Amino acid sequence: MTPHPRYPHVFAPLDLGFTQLKNRVLMGSMHTGLEEAENGFERLAAYYAERARGGVGMIITGGIPPNAEAGSGSKLSTSEEAAAHRLITQAVHTADPDVKICMQILHTGALARNPNCVAPSAVKSRIGSFTPTALDAAGIEKQLNDFAHCAALAQQAGYDGVEIIGSAGYLISTFLVQKTNLRTDEWGGDYANRMRFAVEVVRRVRATVGAKFIVIFRISAMDMLEGGLSWEEVVTLAQAIEAAGANIISTHFCWHEAPVPTIATMVPRAAFTQVTGRLRKALTIPLITSNRINMPDVAETVLARGDADLVSMARPMLADPELVLKAQEGREDEINTCIACNQACLDHTFGGHRPVSCLVNPRACRETLIHYRPTARPKQVAIVGAGPAGLAYATVAAQRGHRVTLFDAAAEIGGQFNLAKRIPGKEEFYETLRYYQRMLDKHGVTVHLNTRVDAPMLAAGGFDEVVVATGITPREPALPGIHHPKVVSYIDAILGRKPIGQRVAILGAGGIGFDVAELLSHAGPSGALDRDVFAKEWGIDFEKHPRGGVTGVQPQTQTSGRSITLLQRKTTPVGSSLGRTTGWTHRLTLTRRGVRMVNGVDYLHIDDVGLHTRVNDQPQVFEVDTVVVCAGQLPLRTLYDDLQALGVPTQLVGGAFEASELDAKRAIEQASLLAAEI
Repeated sequence: MTPHPRYPHVFAPLDLGFTQLKNRVLMGSMHTGLEEAENGFERLAAYYAERARGGVGMIITGGIPPNAEAGSGSKLSTSEEAAAHRLITQAVHTADPDVKICMQILHTGALARNPNCVAPSAVKSRIGSFTPTALDAAGIEKQLNDFAHCAALAQQAGYDGVEIIGSAGYLISTFLVQKTNLRTDEWGGDYANRMRFAVEVVRRVRATVGAKFIVIFRISAMDMLEGGLSWEEVVTLAQAIEAAGANIISTHFCWHEAPVPTIATMVPRAAFTQVTGRLRKALTIPLITSNRINMPDVAETVLARGDADLVSMARPMLADPELVLKAQEGREDEINTCIACNQACLDHTFGGHRPVSCLVNPRACRETLIHYRPTARPKQVAIVGAGPAGLAYATVAAQRGHRVTLFDAAAEIGGQFNLAKRIPGKEEFYETLRYYQRMLDKHGVTVHLNTRVDAPMLAAGGFDEVVVATGITPREPALPGIHHPKVVSYIDAILGRKPIGQRVAILGAGGIGFDVAELLSHAGPSGALDRDVFAKEWGIDFEKHPRGGVTGVQPQTQTSGRSITLLQRKTTPVGSSLGRTTGWTHRLTLTRRGVRMVNGVDYLHIDDVGLHTRVNDQPQVFEVDTVVVCAGQLPLRTLYDDLQALGVPTQLVGGAFEASELDAKRAIEQASLLAAEI
């Protein structure tokens, strides 16, 4: 077989003895919420089949509990439940018979949203809903048998293998760590006893499914947790898991309650893969590495360096189901890159209320509901505004065959994304703009930048439809002194168009307020672009690998030296509206940099002294040099109103439609759905 010219390691097959993986990229596990939805298995079948056609070598499903106490939703413990899974396995194998699909067996233990949850000891997780019941000897035996039975049912359902997750603070990992395993019997105490449960799970699964079935074990190679596993314990466990019959070990890098980001956009690409490479030297079976591997060149570098035998891409397969195929065909510039924002995927997963999707690809997990089919009646469509909503509408409409003209008064496409990409830790937004530019070119969108249009011009242009995506304008609060020289808009602050003093008050603590605080408090290189800087900022020791990777390591924060106060009117905790999986990282970062966060603030006026307020009904003056206003936005709808008055068929999308909170997820989703129907 001739090696791929650009990605020889990515596209090399992997022989497991009894079966072969066609390449080294797998779609990692993500629970989508479809597992519990109406017609969810039909939708999952379409979702996974689309990724199989997109070129991956192996798919690992979202986690499926082996019994009722192991989770709060769909489980696999009966033959009837196994029958439903056949929809998924048949769809994947029909899409590409060479693609393997493995079901993840997930016992969430103390993290189960289930009052009947169980664990080795009755230790409540900081992020758990319930205190678990400590398993007795009979309970442990039941859990072990249920793992094996679940694997047998997965085999019956047509899966090629299973992945057993033994990390992240779920059941198996809580046996391993002393702080959650307080037992003194043969399942607790010294490490040989604490790892007994994990090894026995693998041993029983292998004995049940036979030799020709893929068994993957996901190990926490670095817990990111004080008092987590030592390096020697990680190696000892991995070797015992190999001896117990696992075909592949997959490395994970956190407990969910760990105070270190591992999946957010502020994390450097492939930040943790060299930990996998170190473990790989101690084993003979293949290893999977993961976390922030979002482009084929990153995957190739990781594999070529010897960090792993396989790379896992979970969220990148939400963003672009054809990522691997595009790499294989030399179309990397067409990849819709995962920006690790988590807003429509993991925030939904851990929020528990909405099915997973993707900010940059709203079709993800809705493949049976949203179709970008070619239109039978092409229209002439004008779109005004090249921000996220306008770009999404333009690319989907043009892809379907409409003749699209895109106007923007600015010199570049991107709108508010051109602000976001300047924030340290959000450099991935450049990738989204690169993708949209390529799609505009590929699908023949006519683009007019530096062009301000009005309603008569558009009415005279012969367009069948006009889409107004003109976005927002920052809201200016009715505050005495708002035009004082020390007042700066957030746009001017981010673009560096006005000087910023050493003492700063930021009015408004939504997402933009936090971004401004991040930018103004930051010094030195971005941790998102430098693994060493990231490690120092978050107190990780990749070299000495103390317990959990962080025990005894103090974060080293570099700051700009500014005194910054982040203010909000609401009495709720500052930052409580930020994303569930990333908000805590922003709050913690700013706290470590000394940024004050004050809620319950009434703004009174601004003068030479500073910002005059009332906080908790007490007068307080913030003596600052600069006041940055992040007080919300107003929709720019004048053009829409003018077009309506002329009777021009018009649609309103994005911030121009709803500007209460800048929300790229909502804007791209709305625009894509409307463009799919025009």
